[in-house]
Amino acid sequence: MAKSALVTGGSRGIGAAVVSRLAQDGLDVAFTYAKSPDAADAVAEEVQQLGRRGIAIKADSETADAVRSAVDQAATELGRLDVLVCNAGILAPGSIQDYPIETFDRMVAVNVRSVFCAIQAAARVMTGGGRMIVIGSIVGARTGFPGVSIYGMTKAAVSALVRGAAIDLAPRAITVNTVAPGPTITDMNPADGPMADRIRGLLPLGRMARASEIANLVSFLAGPESAFITGATLTIDGGASA
Repeated sequence: MAKSALVTGGSRGIGAAVVSRLAQDGLDVAFTYAKSPDAADAVAEEVQQLGRRGIAIKADSETADAVRSAVDQAATELGRLDVLVCNAGILAPGSIQDYPIETFDRMVAVNVRSVFCAIQAAARVMTGGGRMIVIGSIVGARTGFPGVSIYGMTKAAVSALVRGAAIDLAPRAITVNTVAPGPTITDMNPADGPMADRIRGLLPLGRMARASEIANLVSFLAGPESAFITGATLTIDGGASA
């Protein structure tokens, strides 16, 4: 039986690139999406064209039960769960002096609680030697500009969660790591967006990352050659943190 993966927030951007790359690596892949069923269907179709099983699961990461159910559904329909990639996340910028508590709660629910729920649920069904990868952000270590204090807090929180989970799951040889991207080209952050030139000017390599480059690092952490890496945060940011 082929190995299988679940990617949360896998219908677009970095998540979709990760789904595609894991399918290219020979895994069957389930992924969650909250909106845009047409985009989700297109990603599932791409996986199937690569000769692997692709399952789109509608699940809003703001709801704990939806996250847990998605993990169980992926493990049941694919027959096993070897890789978990927690990619779902939101960014709602704003100054801390007037940040709405409702937005704060939603950011924490999606960016932090959903990761906890997914890791906990996956730990109950994952085989020994499995892989868990959380998509964080360089903002979790260095904020750098105004308006992202809450987002940075959530990304710092998941990095801490990953370190503890790595220790808890080490006896089963399940590795848990964070991938911390810098600015990456996605639909929400296009290469020709209004802030693109300013962002590129802050990066030593002079360009933003491609989503496929983030997926390449996830692929490495999901594979056999990364078996001795756990509890780590791997930065991929074009030198922004240097």
